[in-house]
Amino acid sequence: MLRLNEIKLPLNHEDDELAAAIVSKLGINAADLLDFSVFKRSHDARNKSNILLVYQVDAVLNEGMESDLLASLPTNSSVGPTPDTRYQFVTRANDDFPVSTQQRPIVIGFGPCGILAALLLAQMGFKPIVLERGQNVRQRTKDTWDFWRARKLKSESNVQFGEGGAGTFSDGKLYSQVKDKRHLGRKVLTEFVKAGAPEEILSVSKPHIGTFKLVKMVAAIREEIIRLGGEIRFEQKVETIHRNIDQEGNGQVTGLTLSTGETLPGNHIILAVGHSARDTFQMLLDQGVHIEAKPFSIGFRIEHPQSVIDHARFGEQAGHPLLGAADYKLVHHCDNGRSVYSFCMCPGGTVVAATSEEGHVVTNGMSQYSRNERNANAAIVVGITPEQDYPQHVFAGIDLQQQLEALAYELGGKNYNAPAQLVGDFLQGKPSTELASVTPSYQPGVTLTDLSKALPAYAIAAIREAIVAFEKKIKGFAMSDSILTGVETRTSSPICIVRGGDFQSLNTRGLYPAGEGAGYAGGILSAGIDGIKVAEAIALDILG
Repeated sequence: MLRLNEIKLPLNHEDDELAAAIVSKLGINAADLLDFSVFKRSHDARNKSNILLVYQVDAVLNEGMESDLLASLPTNSSVGPTPDTRYQFVTRANDDFPVSTQQRPIVIGFGPCGILAALLLAQMGFKPIVLERGQNVRQRTKDTWDFWRARKLKSESNVQFGEGGAGTFSDGKLYSQVKDKRHLGRKVLTEFVKAGAPEEILSVSKPHIGTFKLVKMVAAIREEIIRLGGEIRFEQKVETIHRNIDQEGNGQVTGLTLSTGETLPGNHIILAVGHSARDTFQMLLDQGVHIEAKPFSIGFRIEHPQSVIDHARFGEQAGHPLLGAADYKLVHHCDNGRSVYSFCMCPGGTVVAATSEEGHVVTNGMSQYSRNERNANAAIVVGITPEQDYPQHVFAGIDLQQQLEALAYELGGKNYNAPAQLVGDFLQGKPSTELASVTPSYQPGVTLTDLSKALPAYAIAAIREAIVAFEKKIKGFAMSDSILTGVETRTSSPICIVRGGDFQSLNTRGLYPAGEGAGYAGGILSAGIDGIKVAEAIALDILG
């Protein structure tokens, strides 16, 4: 097959026009095109009056024509051989694994990273044991909705903890900026489709799933892991990692102890705990595992009517079914040296309560697959660094997160309401006292206040400047009636559990830090990719 890139057609083109464009691009007769399939479809909306669909297609031609065409094309052509994106296993265990001298690999955490790591290990025959501190995804969903509706927080079963990880209650974005020469992202998406995700996630340029579909998909993957010999344990919090330590302070993992008192032996442990497992981070530091502070971001959620974003991005074509709800990605470099950017934009979604600790308020964004809620929302956040903003110690970033989340709880009224402010009032520096045309979607509810009290002064100044700058890119972004809700603090992990080129902890062999919590991913797809990489590293280490 041949892969053709950059085939552009009008938004409302007829079906037969794509085949005609392929024939024209290759300079062949229509009869020579035997078949084709769309590998990827995106859109180019830079000119709102002439929005184009952009295709990557795989074409099958008459015998012998493909090699002849390739030989005649220049090296920089947008036509080439279709790459093989099928996943190739690095190794497989035999049917007798594990032998008496080899413990089964252990996966701590069952979010996207842990799920893909456990699935791959199971597919290779290594029969992993998965330990998840939270509940299975259906019970966790019930517990989360109980918090949103009735303010009943369960500290081990919420937006952050439980089967599926934090990505379960999100927009379900399945795209990433990571370099992926081995097509590991394709492996992730293929497994998601097998588990019930819409097949279109394999071909649209910015695939997403949404919470309800994620819940079913996660449960299906769990059952597949079990079918392949894996073991999934819920409500299993790891209290201690055991290490044999040499004279230089380096260690080798030997096992772990659970909160139930049970000790499990293990010399290959994947640590995929997510960015909110603060108690686990402390335990690891106490045990001597090498951890460093890293940058993250803080800010607010902003909500606009989705119709405003649609019109700003698509003009008269707003609402077209092939375009869907419009998104955006924005960045602004401020006069005070800070950078402000949009993060986790959720078209047609809701702002959700994402705390995992009593007496704290944290926001996040979520969409369903349909993306048909009234508002669009995104985090508008300021980048901060340990050197400049929290240099005191390795967990000073976590301390800052907790201080801001506790302050948001106070500003919201100490009842899990989130503090909120109209954008117009925020820009003018005055407290909001009543809502306008935009209804905030955050549950349990919001308390109108002055959000300038919620973040450090440098962050407030930067966000004010950025909102005005973003108005120049998206008309209506600075509309007075839109809503800011605070605070957004868990954009990424504030620490990095440093690992070497073999994916093992820098000073603890057998411990494989992975995913968002360890500082090696940022979203569902990149976390899944990282899970595959550490699973491969373990398989190769076990079998040599």
